[in-house]
Amino acid sequence: MTENAQVGLGVNGRPCRIAVDTRTSLLDLLRERLDVTGPKKGCDHGQCGACTVLLDGRRVNSCLVLAVAADGAEVTTVEGLADGGEPAPIQSAFVECDAFQCGYCTPGQLCSAVGMLDEVKAGWPSAVTEDLAGAPDLTDEEIRERMSGNLCRCGAYPNIVEAVRRTAE
Repeated sequence: MTENAQVGLGVNGRPCRIAVDTRTSLLDLLRERLDVTGPKKGCDHGQCGACTVLLDGRRVNSCLVLAVAADGAEVTTVEGLADGGEPAPIQSAFVECDAFQCGYCTPGQLCSAVGMLDEVKAGWPSAVTEDLAGAPDLTDEEIRERMSGNLCRCGAYPNIVEAVRRTAE
């Protein structure tokens, strides 16, 4: 026997209220019920990062988050990064740096980059941050570590690092 629950959340600035099976992932709610297809279903196990979205500004693997756990939250997907039709700075940098090839991982990469840049601004260290008392220095190693949860089968990693660095500057 399945149980339904009402979930109210904002998706890219638009409020929505919908009944969902309590076992439904946030990714499946977005893609199958709300027709928000930017986040991709790659591994469906939280290992590839293709489904990364921002949940109240924090990056999450939407395949691992139950939709009912997002009740009352604001979800930002790649579709919500642009501001008034203008691409977000990270989106422009991805184009300029050719930071995508097939593009399958790109929506998750972009959302993850936005989230990680906010983490850096907040002073959050990573596993490779050398000075834990100061602001993290956004070196290539630091960017790679912070983006390590997002896989790219095409291997565009050097260009992704460059796009993130340009955006940070």
